[in-house]
Amino acid sequence: MEQHKTGTLYLCATPIGNLEDITYRVLRTLKEVDLIAAEDTRNSIRLLNHFEIKTPMTSYHEYNKIEKAYQLVAKMREGKNIALITDAGTPGISDPGEDIVRICYEEGIPVTSLPGAAACITALTMSGLPTRRFAFEAFLPKDKKEHQAVLEELKTETRTIIIYEAPHHLVRTLQELHDTLGGDRRLTICRELTKRHEEKLQMTLADSLSYYEVNEPRGEYVLIIAGRSREEMKKEEQAGWEALSLEEHMAHYESQGIDRKEAMKRVAKDRGVSKRDIYQALLK
Repeated sequence: MEQHKTGTLYLCATPIGNLEDITYRVLRTLKEVDLIAAEDTRNSIRLLNHFEIKTPMTSYHEYNKIEKAYQLVAKMREGKNIALITDAGTPGISDPGEDIVRICYEEGIPVTSLPGAAACITALTMSGLPTRRFAFEAFLPKDKKEHQAVLEELKTETRTIIIYEAPHHLVRTLQELHDTLGGDRRLTICRELTKRHEEKLQMTLADSLSYYEVNEPRGEYVLIIAGRSREEMKKEEQAGWEALSLEEHMAHYESQGIDRKEAMKRVAKDRGVSKRDIYQALLK
């Protein structure tokens, strides 16, 4: 007996503002699949109508993501192909798409991703800040303890940081970042990406708070924040060691059973000087 072919889950990136930012491949796939799972069918119907796509839709969102994922998996087991779309951007990025992808792998359902718009990458590339290394935080956690833990982690983050924020929480988040990272930390604030009133503001965290005292936040925001300077961190660490006398610094290592020669080597490294300088200073 011929085995029934399993369907596939297609992660389809949709525009984040400008309807022209959709690929031919996504449009073809949305027309060809058996079902489209959408984060908000009322929002997505406008996209489908614009491109004259008649494929049936069903809802897949934060509040039904696990139960509905298994229902969709059952359909794909029957050979149905399903496209997953979010309200805007790439499914799985800051939305429940990651859950159905995990479940598909657990259940042996093929998954593929059709690349396209993503607000985090769009904002990063136009931010004017370093793009080689970045840390994507999406929306900061709602849980207070986790929220505070993430802010603490960001204190020593050397990569460019990307954070999403809604207009009604923007000032609060900027204040928290100001208090955690310092007012002179540089950032680029991106608003309404790809839309007619797209805006990019380069400033410091201190300047951003002053700016939004007189400008009401509107639209969806992506914050691109400069990472911590390694050189600055090294200078602060050296300053901490230099607060100790050389004898106290040596005692710190020798009390751990480290021999004097190795302790001098470590003290020299901590202070950013040569081992010879440490040796001569201890002889005085």
